[in-house]
Amino acid sequence: MRILVALLFLFCPVLLSGFVSVHAGDFARINSTCVQDQAGRSIEVDQPFSRIISLYGAHTEVLYALGAGSRVVGVSSGDPYPQRAGEKPVFSYHDGVERFLAPNPDLVLIRPMIERGYGRLVSRLRDAGIAVVSLQPRKPEEITEYWRILGVLTGKQERAEEMVRLFRRTRNKLRELGESVQEKKTVYFEAIHKEMKTFSPQSIAMHVLRTAGGINAADGARPIRGTNIAAYGKERILAHAKDIEVYLAQKGPMNQPTREMIQSEPGFSLIRAVRQGEIHIVKERIVSRPAPRLLLGMYRIGRVLYPDTFTPRVGKRVRRVVQGFYQE
Repeated sequence: MRILVALLFLFCPVLLSGFVSVHAGDFARINSTCVQDQAGRSIEVDQPFSRIISLYGAHTEVLYALGAGSRVVGVSSGDPYPQRAGEKPVFSYHDGVERFLAPNPDLVLIRPMIERGYGRLVSRLRDAGIAVVSLQPRKPEEITEYWRILGVLTGKQERAEEMVRLFRRTRNKLRELGESVQEKKTVYFEAIHKEMKTFSPQSIAMHVLRTAGGINAADGARPIRGTNIAAYGKERILAHAKDIEVYLAQKGPMNQPTREMIQSEPGFSLIRAVRQGEIHIVKERIVSRPAPRLLLGMYRIGRVLYPDTFTPRVGKRVRRVVQGFYQE
């Protein structure tokens, strides 16, 4: 059995003693043979997991980037990437445990939202001897640790380190381009239009914006219940109306904005970016998912803000790097 349940709490705390203590809700920690997830569970990895169900699009994407796509036996319906991942059977946390047991998985990857809302499913999977690992990085500094954790779980540690090096090198080059711009643009970055919410300043999406050289108009926003979303409100947005040069909006399951929707929002005609037509929609999966395609998001936003700096030639190089992550 790949998870030594009886030995977890005897050995993993010792194995992890060189790391910062982890409590439920904190991000996970690892060493070469043990993982501690965001629920505080310790999983000893005596050999790589080989039959994995992924219930989060980022998990699926990173597994394929690690070269572990052949070990995936199920994915979530949330826009699986790369395209070949969409050929796998689709699972949902709404499914009964029997459906999960059918493909004989040895690992189910979830995120804290599932842990909180569907604890009975998690318990039944664990009772059946299946390892369950809950992960979802929310801060940019957690992304590479997340990749390393999935590398340990799949026996792809060397590939994970290679991913980290390549991602950091490419991101740093994009950051240098953003920093080279003399006159930076102020940006409001919408997360959920109907609720007038933006992103936490420490979120992955704002890291993408900063890397591209953008200035966050809502820097004082505070995260909601430890998420990467922050309430801001129309009054606060309009207080910066004259300063907002670009209006960005994330498009994904929780937000389906259009330029027309933003233009017709009462009061938004006061916003400089709206008046000047500087409204841009970006895909959630390249600005919020903790996966290598964040590099595309950095380029995409840089191209919106500073097209003379983030040229098509730069974009070609970034796309080549990103495509390399997903080559078999």
